[in-house]
Formats: sequence, structure tokens, C-alpha cells
Amino acid sequence: MSKFWKPGSDRPKSCLVDDEEGGVLFVSAPSSSSSGFGYASLERQRQRLPVYKYRDAILYLVEHHATTIIVGETGSGKTTQIPQYLKEAGWAEGGRVIACTQPRRLAVQSVASRVAEEMGVKLGDEVGYTIRFDDQTNPGITLIKFLTDGVLLREMMDDPLLTKYSVIMVDEAHERSLSTDMLLGLLKKIQRRRSELRIIISSATIEAKSMSTFFNTRRKTLGQCPGDSAPNQLPAILSVEGRGYTVEINYVEEPVADYLQAVVNTVLLIHEKEPPGDILVFLTGQDDIDAAVKLIVEEAQHRGGRYTDLLVLPLYSGLPRGEQDLIFAPTSKGKRKVVISTNIAETSLTLEGVVYVVDSGFSKQRFYNPMSDIENLVVAPISKASARQRAGRAGRVRPGKCFRLYTEDYYVKEMQPEGIPEMQRSNLVSCVIQLKALGIDNILGFNWLASPPPEAMVRALEVLYSLGILDEDGKLTSPVGFQVSEIPLDPMISKMILSANDFGCSEEIITVAAILSVQSIWVSVRGVQKEFDEVKLRFAAAEGDHVTYLNVYKGFLQSGTSSKWCYKNFINYQSMKKVVDIRAQLSRLLKRLGLVLKSCEGDMQILRKAIIAGFFAHACRLEEYSQNGMYKTIRGSQEVYIHPSSVLFRVNPKWVIYHSLMSTDKHYMRNVIAIDPSWLTEAAPHFYHLRQPNPVPY
Repeated sequence: MSKFWKPGSDRPKSCLVDDEEGGVLFVSAPSSSSSGFGYASLERQRQRLPVYKYRDAILYLVEHHATTIIVGETGSGKTTQIPQYLKEAGWAEGGRVIACTQPRRLAVQSVASRVAEEMGVKLGDEVGYTIRFDDQTNPGITLIKFLTDGVLLREMMDDPLLTKYSVIMVDEAHERSLSTDMLLGLLKKIQRRRSELRIIISSATIEAKSMSTFFNTRRKTLGQCPGDSAPNQLPAILSVEGRGYTVEINYVEEPVADYLQAVVNTVLLIHEKEPPGDILVFLTGQDDIDAAVKLIVEEAQHRGGRYTDLLVLPLYSGLPRGEQDLIFAPTSKGKRKVVISTNIAETSLTLEGVVYVVDSGFSKQRFYNPMSDIENLVVAPISKASARQRAGRAGRVRPGKCFRLYTEDYYVKEMQPEGIPEMQRSNLVSCVIQLKALGIDNILGFNWLASPPPEAMVRALEVLYSLGILDEDGKLTSPVGFQVSEIPLDPMISKMILSANDFGCSEEIITVAAILSVQSIWVSVRGVQKEFDEVKLRFAAAEGDHVTYLNVYKGFLQSGTSSKWCYKNFINYQSMKKVVDIRAQLSRLLKRLGLVLKSCEGDMQILRKAIIAGFFAHACRLEEYSQNGMYKTIRGSQEVYIHPSSVLFRVNPKWVIYHSLMSTDKHYMRNVIAIDPSWLTEAAPHFYHLRQPNPVPY
């Protein structure tokens, strides 16, 4: 077993340089003896990772500083190795747990699998993971736990000080997701009460100094003696090198008119001119990715010969597990893998074998407008930080090349240095209720890393008040507010579920809620639109999408939850399995809240009234004499349209309620049901009053 530095023992005798200004350390590599556990080849791989030579330094810093900021380039091994170093050094002894958070669910699962494999243990035992509606941990046995930032926030509801954790590592902090920013603010508060808690903030590109300033709670008057038992409140900063290989950056000479076609041409050119090595392409979203996969495959088949050696695979968060596994599998001899991905592969996942990166220069980002209550899904230019991340993916196994589909002039002069934090471009309803549930009443006075827009905060408070979740003093109502905060879903869905208990249709509503919680239950297959539409019509209900989903769920159960039945009906089998699981968990949760599940026995009017109880603010009326199916929202008079994926597309009932609004080329309503306008004043007399002939909002 190699010599580890143990917490509490003397400082290691390697050349550590402690910088008073920020604890920046540069260390010489310790000996690389084998640790003797797991498979020898895996252990050798671990020792070859750049982070390995910083192991003693990391352990020393974690022992002596309350917060350690680790800036580690892509591929340094920080995500998989640091939790193992902590465990080996004793931080998981005495029933304590080491937590490592990730912003993305897919990253949580893949990293946990890898660490379990390296440690030679079964996933779910010593190493486990928890994402929403999927808990693969074993209390009392799990020592290293990977989880999303959002799940750790929910754990605070039961344990505000997160007492079972000895170290919490917040990974990929540079992504600045809504949950990450909330978590960092809350961890800073917890630190004041739990001096023994250690926080590691790890990132590929992060403004280490600003993060250090945020977490610096050291008293300004007196310094801290090295012998003090309490950890130093001045955060330490450690910079870890990443890849060991250079990446040659190539730019286009002229701006690209069609980045999708440019991606296809570049991939084929790389295959034609460059030596073996996999290609990673960054595109914006599922539609673009599916289109690019189709175009490359068709062109490769048309050209024939060695072009048929291309194995083209998509990568995005809604991908079925089987297809995900293909991406991580080693490339067969003589083949070249082309992975076409969203920015999920930018930092969260590492794909071995990638030598070439094609960067479109764009990503899909959500921007919420609190004034119109519309979330725009915008294809926006990436930042320089993202561009560097993407390029870094090419230098993992040998010198690589990055092909940027934008000019060098644009990169230098016009590209923004950093992206906009999610906190400043999101709907904050769920964020506000979580903070309220944790007893933080002064939301605007909360210590944010980046202040949220006041308009978005006011809008969130207004929505929660209208739903009866907050009272006039901005406190959670009893019992509704507290019950809603217990349900890990959007507050509107949670309110819909609770109202279904009063209407007597909770059996059906939790099915609807479970289906609304997965990405999509349909499999969209290109080239068979007619067959797909015909199949969908068999399940379609005149009332709208929510009732259609009930028909699909019923058919799935009657088939004996058959994958064959799903395939035949263009239904995503993995999604339906997830729906069954989520529904079971919601059922258990409602029983815990003391609510009895009842069925409406096919009375779809009752079901729709329960939906309105949560979504009354999302009412729309069809414009008279509208030739193109244009609706206007009752609140705000926004022009909106039913999304083509809805069963009510082209049916155009006079009055509808939508689940969400998404803006692309138009403002589209997703998941729509037809309603009677009189139900609005019945459900929300505080929100609507009847002005003949139709309700209007106050």
C-alpha cells in the first residue's frame, strides 16, 4: 500500500509552497508506488493521471483549510480520483460519507460506475449515486456518494447541516448551474456552524480568486496559527495540470453560413486526411445532432469504401442507456468513432480515444423572461471558457487537433470570456421554494455568488403566492406550502398533485406527473412520420395530451410492460420504465404525507380541474378568426401556438391550459389540455374574475 498522508499527522515532507495570499501550491511529484488494490492495470492508469502527483498536497490542504479550490484542466482525473484519495486517507471512517456533486445526471452515473470499477466494488455499496428518482446507495455501507447538486439541496430539507458528510466536493462549479450557485451559498452558511466540514470546489475553468473571496470567512484582525485545531478559513487554491499533449487549433478563414453542413464536411475531411483517432463534435441539441448523424451516415454510405468505417453516435442527456454504453465502449479495430454531442461532453464526461474535436461554436441555452413568463431556448454563441474546454477534449491520448467553425478574429475580439450563470437567466420558482423550506426567509438578502434579477425573484414570489404556497408574509403556508416543498417536482405540478387529492383523482394525476417528469415518452424516428402519426392517433384523447398520456400508460401496463410493444408503438421503453418507477415513488411520498390515492374512474372533467388547480395561470384563448391557430395568454396577451407534437395541434380548442411555453421560431405551448373557461374562476377566484363573456386576470 503506498504511503498516504493521513489527516492529523505531520505535514508531508514534499516541497509544498503555502502562499498566504491564496494558498496556491506547486508540488513535486511523490514516488509512484502501486497502491495494491483493484486490478493492476487500473491502478497503473490511476497513477498516470496528472492529479496523482498532487495527492499528498490535496490531502494536506483539505485537512488544514475549510475550503479548497482545485482548478484542474480537463482530463486531470480530479473527479474520479479525489474522492478515492479522501476515502483512503480516512475521511469516510466512523460512519462519515464523502459527497461529490455534479450538475448533470448522466455524469453522476458514469463517474460513479468508473470509481466503483477502480475500487473493485459493486456500484451501490461502498460507491453509490443518487439522482432524482434513482437512489443507488446503501446507508451505513456507502462511503463515496455521487449526486446532483439538486439532490444534495433536497437532502438539506431533512438534515440542514448535512451532518453525515465529512467532505463535500462540488465538481464542475464553472458550469454555474442554478443548483450549484444555491448550493455554494448554503454551504457557506453551513460552514459557520460546522467547522469540521470540508468543502472542495473543483472546476476546469473557474475564477479561483473570486470563489476564494466568496468563501473567505477568516476574521480580518488576527491570523491563524498553524497549530490551531480549527481549519484555516482562508480558502486554499491548487492548480492541477490536465492533458499532457498539445492540441493544434484550426479556424475557418471565412464565417460559416450553415454550421450543420460545415460539421458534416469537416468530419468527412478529417476521416479522409487524418490518421486514426476518434472524432468528437459539439452541436446544440437533439434535433441538430440527429440531423448531423443522418447526414454523415448517408454521405458515408454514398461514398462507400473506407467511409463505411465511420461509426456515428449521438450523445445527449435523454439518450437511452444502451446507446450511452456504445459511446463509452472502446472503438473496434479499423473503425473510427464519431460522437456528436451537446455540451454535456465539454467537462462532465471524458471520452477516451478522442483525438479530433469539431466545435460548431454554439450551444443551446435557456433564457427566461420574467416579464412575459416565457422561456426561450436559444442557440447562442459559446464563451471562450467553453471553447477552451472543447479543444481540451482532443489532447487526451496523444497530440490532437481542434477544428473551430468560426474565425480566429471572432474568437479573439468578439467571444465573451465566460458564460452567463443560470441564476441570471432562469425561472426561480423552484429555487425560492427550496430556500423558504430551508428557513431562509430573506431571499433577496441571501449570500449569492451572482445576484439573481429582482424581476425574476418578484415573479417567483408572485407565482407561489397565487398558488397558496406562500402567505402574505412570504412564509410557507400550512399544510399546502410545506407539502409542496416535500415533493421534488415543479411547484405547479406539486400543487396539481395535492389538489387531485381533493378532487379524488390522485391515481391518475401521479401518472401524469410522472410522465411530465421524463424527457419524452415518444421515440421520434426520421422518415416514418406518417406511421408515427397514425400510432399516436390510436392513443389520442380529445381532452388533450395529459389524457393521451394516461392511455399510453394503460396500454403499457396491459402489454405487461413489454419492450416489443413500445418499439411497435414508437414509445421509449426506458422512459416508460422510469415513469413506472417515479409513479411508485410519488405514491409512497403521498402516503407519507397522509394522502390517500383515489381514482376518478374515467371522469376526465375532474382530472382537468385538478390540472387547472396547479396551472390556472397558464390559460390561453384562441383568437377569433385566427387562420393559423394563434392563441393569446389570458395573462399578458402573449401570442402563442400549440406545439406540433401535441395531439391538439390543428384541433385548436377555444380554451386551453399548457404545461410549459418554449420559444424557438414561435412561442409554443407544450402538453396542452382543452378546458371550460368557467373552471378558471372556480379554481382561482383570487386570480381571475368573470367579465362577460370570459374570465380575465386581476
